[in-house]
Amino acid sequence: MTTGQDRHLQMTSAYGHRSVPHTADLCIEAWAASREECIAEAVRGVVGSFSDASAVAAGVMRECEVTADSDGRLLAAVIEEVIYRMEAAGELPADVEVTATEGGVRLRFTMAGSDVVAQVGAVPKAVSMHGLRLAQDTHGWACRVTLDV
Repeated sequence: MTTGQDRHLQMTSAYGHRSVPHTADLCIEAWAASREECIAEAVRGVVGSFSDASAVAAGVMRECEVTADSDGRLLAAVIEEVIYRMEAAGELPADVEVTATEGGVRLRFTMAGSDVVAQVGAVPKAVSMHGLRLAQDTHGWACRVTLDV
C-alpha cells in the first residue's frame, strides 16, 4: 500500500529516492514508473546514504541475476547483493541497471573501489524484513527498505 507521502513524491518526480527517519536504522524509500527502475533507485539511495561516488570514474562492470518469490523479497535480495559485494570485494555500485528476468531481475553494476569513494555515513550491514515493500499503484512503483547499520 502506498502512503499519501509516497503519492506526493511520485507526482512531483517520475523517479527518485530519499532517506526517512527510523530509530537506530536506515530506511530508504524509492519510486519510479517501473519495478526495475524502482529497485535501481533503492540501490542508489542505499549507496548514497553512506558514500559519495559522484566524482569517481566508471569502474569495472559486474552482472548477476537475483530471483525471489515476491517483489518485497526481490528488493531485499538485491540490497543484500549490494551489501555482500561491498563486504566481500570492497566494491560498491557507482551505478546500476536493472532488467526483468523470469522470476527476478538482472543487475548490471558499474563498480567503484570502496577505497576511492568518500564515506559520508554508516555502512549498512543487513536488510530488515520489517516494513519491507515493493508495490505498484496508480502512480507507478514505490518501495521501502530498512537496513541495519
